[in-house]
This record gives sequence, C-alpha cells and structure tokens, in this order.
Amino acid sequence: MDNGWVDTAANVFNAVGTVGAFGTGFVLLRREHRREADREEEAHRAQAARVSAWVEAYRRPDGARELDLHVHNASDMPIYEVELPLPAPAGEESRTEFIGLVPPSQTVRRPAPREWLRSYVEPEPVEIEFLDSAGRHWNRDEQGKLVRSRRSAT
Repeated sequence: MDNGWVDTAANVFNAVGTVGAFGTGFVLLRREHRREADREEEAHRAQAARVSAWVEAYRRPDGARELDLHVHNASDMPIYEVELPLPAPAGEESRTEFIGLVPPSQTVRRPAPREWLRSYVEPEPVEIEFLDSAGRHWNRDEQGKLVRSRRSAT
C-alpha cells in the first residue's frame, strides 16, 4: 500500500481544518466586533433616548387656553443647544425655537405658536434637535424616531 496517498490525504485534511478554523475564528471575531459596536451605540443612545418634546394645551388663570412646547430631559446629565424646528405654513419661512440648555431631570416650557391652537386636539410629540453631554447631535422627529446626526459640536 502506498503511504504517499495517505500522507497527501492527511495533509489536505489538515489544511482544510486549518482554513476552517481560521474562517470560523474570523466569523466569530466579526460577530463580537458587531456586538461591541451595538453595545457602544446603545450606550451612546442611552441619554438621548431619555429626551422628549411635545406640545400641550393648558388653561391660564383667566381661563384662556394656551399651548406650550415642553422639552423633558429624564437623563442624569444636561442636554445642550436644544432647538425645536417649527413647521411653517406653505410660503412662509420656518422658524426654530431655541431653548439652549435643559438641566437633568427637568422639563422646560415655552409658548407654542398661537396659530397652532386652531388645529390642536391633544398632546402630541414635536421635532427636537439637541446635543447630548458627550457632544453628539441627535434629532427626534414627530413620530418619536431618534436619529444620531452627523453634525457635531464645534
């Protein structure tokens, strides 16, 4: 019996095993990197996820109905450069309500545009843009979707 064939088969088997082990290791390493990136992104989102903005009606002491914009920061750190982009009627330039800083665990209120009172039905979310305490810029739209912006603090 020829040992050359057995040696060749053993070498091929070893080579395939080595390539397979390397491939498996590479796939597992990529998965771990992805998991780590997901954990890091979740840590980045932790503060931003605790920020919300909405419009809500209230009654003044004289009985008149008013609307206020509310920005709530339920996190343990302040948020900065808080802006509420205000939609404008067709043909008009849109405005932005600049709030600046919202301290931790606080809600800031500002008057909403009076013309919104005509179409107001119930409290609803409004768009908000802000910087978290690490300088990352975030946007939350009227549906509540939170997106990290590429824009950063200067």
